[in-house]
Parts: sequence; C-alpha cells; structure tokens
Amino acid sequence: MSLAHLAGLLADPTRAAFCMALLDGRAWTAGELARHARVAPSTASEHLSRLIAGGLLAEERQGRHRYVRLAGPDVATLIEDLAAFPVPAAPDDRPSAPAPGSLREATRTSAEARARTCYDHLAGRLGVAVRDAVLARGLVTDEDGPALTDRGRSWLAELGAELPPQTGRAGGRPVVRTCLDWTERRSHLGGAFGAALCRTALERSWVERIGSGRALRVTPDGERALRDLLGLAL
Repeated sequence: MSLAHLAGLLADPTRAAFCMALLDGRAWTAGELARHARVAPSTASEHLSRLIAGGLLAEERQGRHRYVRLAGPDVATLIEDLAAFPVPAAPDDRPSAPAPGSLREATRTSAEARARTCYDHLAGRLGVAVRDAVLARGLVTDEDGPALTDRGRSWLAELGAELPPQTGRAGGRPVVRTCLDWTERRSHLGGAFGAALCRTALERSWVERIGSGRALRVTPDGERALRDLLGLAL
C-alpha cells in the first residue's frame, strides 16, 4: 500500500474514529461503530469496506452479524503512533465551544490517560509505569533495542504467562516492542511480552474495564500484585 493511499484511508474523521475505537483489541459490529461515530449504518458500512480492502481491518461474519477488528498488532501500533504525533494548530484555528456531553468525554479521556488498553497491551500512565519497572528490574533491556532478558523470561514463566511459539522468529511477532503512548508522550511496551502482561492482568482481575471503552481500572488485587511483582505504588 502506498503512503498516499494509507493517508487517504485515515484522513476521514469517521474512519479514524473507527480505528481509534478498535484499539481496545475487541471486535465490534458495524452497528456499534456507527453509533460510536454517530453516522448512519449505510455510511459506516461504506467506510468499513474501504478499511477492510485497505488491509487495516479484518472482517468476521457470524450469522447476520458483521464483526470487524484491527488487522493485527502492527496496525494497532501504527494507529497509536499516529495518534501520538504532535500536530501544531493552524494559525487561524479558533477554540470551539464545548460540545454537548463534553464533561463525559473529558471524564473518559482522563480515565484512558490513567490506564487503558492499546490493542492488546497496557497503555497510559499504568503502561508507562510498567515499562519503567521492568527496565529497572532487568526483565527487559533497551541497550540495543527492546529485548526480553533471561531474567525476564524466567520471571514470565513463574508468572505463568506464556509467549506464543512463533514469537521472535522470522515472520512472527516481536517479543518486545516499544509503542509511543499518545497521552504520556513516552513509550509503553507492546509485542508478545506486553500482550502477555495485559492478558494476565485482565484474567486475574488486576485490572478491569470501565464501561465498553478502552479505559481500565486497577483493582485492589492489582495494586497488591503490581507492588509485589514490580514494586509499583499506584
């Protein structure tokens, strides 16, 4: 895909809103995305077809329902990186009046800044804090690019979080990958290691989703686990 074609796919506000919503790592129906972006179902269907044809989304059908998700972690990283890219305001930009429901939107954004999912790994202040902690404890090194150390592999095994068999091999998913956090402007950890940590945190109820979005809440059990495992005081 050419850069111009990719830029064209993401230049539309509705398609961009779809991609941002799908960063929660789950599959959404076309109707759910239409309501999220406040567009007609027919409009949503047209935009989704373009995103699927462009390789940014993958489609699944179950009976009458059409589900879509991001095509993979590389797409999620691309979307998150673009969202984090600082774009200066144009000289003639004027602040707009607060839209209806702006307080609710501000609350959601604040919650996502504290802790959220970025596709299948932890992001926000929580994700950045976890990255700092695993680096400080020597579980991950960043000397020649992010890499999982032997100590980190042993720690992960003791935690009971397994990496997929093809991880790190040619054509497979990277073991560790940094992802620029769009709210913190610092990196959190993606890759198979970041996904394993996020999956474990959700399965063991260390974090729980707030509503239907990407925002997460750290539970009391999670506070204890993160303190004991990584020395984090949240």
